[in-house]
Amino acid sequence: MKTKKKVKKSPPKKKQMRVSGSTVKRLSKYYRTLNELIKEDTDTISSEELAKLEGVTSAQIRKDFSFFGNFGRRGLGYNTQELKTHIAGILGLNRHWNVAIVGAGNIGSALIDYAEFKAHGFHIKLVFDNDPAKIGKMLKSLIVKNIDTIESECQRENIEIAIMAIPAQAAQAVAERINKAGVKGILNFAPKRLQLPNHVVIRQENTAMELETLSYFIMNQKDYLK
Repeated sequence: MKTKKKVKKSPPKKKQMRVSGSTVKRLSKYYRTLNELIKEDTDTISSEELAKLEGVTSAQIRKDFSFFGNFGRRGLGYNTQELKTHIAGILGLNRHWNVAIVGAGNIGSALIDYAEFKAHGFHIKLVFDNDPAKIGKMLKSLIVKNIDTIESECQRENIEIAIMAIPAQAAQAVAERINKAGVKGILNFAPKRLQLPNHVVIRQENTAMELETLSYFIMNQKDYLK
């Protein structure tokens, strides 16, 4: 009589915790603060000290880090360089990202000159526009490409992130073409909510909304100082 072989069951996969956008934004702030501390030759920092600099609680700092592992040692704090390296890995800042800018106007031109992009691994490879007066001309160090070639050019340069600084009425159509080119993420400056498949990560940059938020807190500052 044949005996049945016992089949080893694979251990259940650990469910990955969803990390909120606010947590990721705080990590980005921690990263910049750590960068400044390193420039000031600060080798270690406690969660309490970092929390004071960031205007949050030390419990919030520890909770944010707990999503990604154990950093630092109790009673000794965090090594600033090691913590910065950890956060860089989490945020994807330890690799090279190819970026395209769509819109060669004032915003697009200013972004090409933004040195911090390259410093953190974001390399602007292409810039597009539909204005015949701009196409083929040099904008900073890049030649402005015809937006009609956006699919082929993005594929050729392996563009992963697109920054859109174009009028709202053109945003959805251009975003769909960017999606077809295989771009993974879009930073959208156009005042238009984009509708794209879930695999495309979209971040909406709305300066007017930021100013409205700022004006609210200025008007109600006394209530928050109590």
